[in-house]
Amino acid sequence: LRDVHRNQKARVITSSPSCLAFASGCRSWPWHLHRPSRGLHAEPRCRRSSGAAQRSSAIVTCMLRQALRCKASSLGRGGAVGRSAAQYCNPASDMQPRLPQAHASSVTQATNSSETPAIDVSAHEVPCSKSLSVTAPRAPSSARAQTSLGPIVLVAKPLARVLLLHTGGTLGMDSHASYEEDVDGHHVLVSGTGGKYHAQKSQSLKPGNMLNNLLGIVPELRQLANLDLKVVFNRDSCNIGPKEWVTLAKALDASRRNYDAFLVVHGTDTMAYTASAMSLMLAGFRKPIVFTGSQLPLAMPRSDARQNLIDSLTCATSSFNPPHVHLQEVALCFGGKLLRGNRARKVHSNVYEAFASPSYPNLARMGVDVEWNTGAMLQPEGVYRPRLRLDPAVLRVPIVPGVDPRVAYGDLVGRGVRGVVLESFGVGNMPSSAWLPWLRAQRKAGLLVSMVSQCAGGALQPELYASGSAALALGVEAGPQMTAETAAVKMMLCLQYPDLPLGVPLAGEM
Repeated sequence: LRDVHRNQKARVITSSPSCLAFASGCRSWPWHLHRPSRGLHAEPRCRRSSGAAQRSSAIVTCMLRQALRCKASSLGRGGAVGRSAAQYCNPASDMQPRLPQAHASSVTQATNSSETPAIDVSAHEVPCSKSLSVTAPRAPSSARAQTSLGPIVLVAKPLARVLLLHTGGTLGMDSHASYEEDVDGHHVLVSGTGGKYHAQKSQSLKPGNMLNNLLGIVPELRQLANLDLKVVFNRDSCNIGPKEWVTLAKALDASRRNYDAFLVVHGTDTMAYTASAMSLMLAGFRKPIVFTGSQLPLAMPRSDARQNLIDSLTCATSSFNPPHVHLQEVALCFGGKLLRGNRARKVHSNVYEAFASPSYPNLARMGVDVEWNTGAMLQPEGVYRPRLRLDPAVLRVPIVPGVDPRVAYGDLVGRGVRGVVLESFGVGNMPSSAWLPWLRAQRKAGLLVSMVSQCAGGALQPELYASGSAALALGVEAGPQMTAETAAVKMMLCLQYPDLPLGVPLAGEM
């Protein structure tokens, strides 16, 4: 609590949950200032045992007296204003209830000192009680005119409500069954297993048990949000595909109105695919959906899971805390970086900074502070329209020098493939002698083809080359550059929704 003297108004500035005594045991307790027409009220929203009501009331009374003393001290000592303010602060006044004697004496000593006093509320930790209303007596009109001391209301501001969706991956892996020590004492995966995952019906995957374990290992999460947890499935991410993407998208869509933000725990191998799928299927969602995971299980000593969880939840709830950045897209938070989900790629198999966004700037970088790049953040347009169907009959086809696609791939349409992501050289070049005849035949059979580049960054401009121009003439789609992961997912979506053109962006993917 501190006194701000601007325009002759005393204000109470927001305090953190750990500082306000009335918030002890509650997870949604920063306090904010409001000025109604009359009365001086402090209204805790949560309800605790009625036995704490008098203690909470006494502390609020003490804090209000302290603020008024500060104001009187700053405006002059011994004058009319000081005497009027003293009438407010007089312990013999009719403001009830009283602070307990031990606390009252310590506060009186602080307020009588020459320096600006401060109340150490942490010394008076009490649980929240019923709604509390304390009204100060009205000062003489001359004092009110000079001090402009209006009524102050302290109102609890709730933390963000966040749903954590667990899909599996290394973060929640059974570390004891998955890792063993080698001859040098290093922890390595048990050979031939790829890690052990808890069975879907095990007690460890019960949402209540899992959330308690998570908050026990990473208690800082309690200070960032009110968390709920849902286990969508629990598997290695290499086994997560279009069927699971639809399940996850439906879970997010069903919970959209009930939560402020969403956190998705996912394995790293296909996280870029799933993040791309959510961004396209739920285009216009307008709430943060942040993917994260880890390179080591959460229970291991050097795991990166702890920091990734804290960073991702910090970004997901950024609109609730200064500088109040409004994230409205699907993002991926890993290794101290926040990336656009449909621009991210896994670029390293075993370092903590496993993901990068070669074709688009980072949305944020986590250090001592969160360095936001607000200019790169998505500003959704249009209405929210979930698209919850995908056609998995899509194939990525990289162009390899010397390979004849008529031999390597043959008749894809005849084998049930409906769409191809063609990974060309550079800005969109390819060998014309073998690839163009094959493309002509497959396009005539009804194959949908989307071109991307094998380069991690740079523009896609196939019209600069003869073979690229010929491919465009055959009906190959070549819009702005997308990652191969995003292009494959978008092809699956466009096959189910023919009204969606491949070359038009839906969620900042190109």
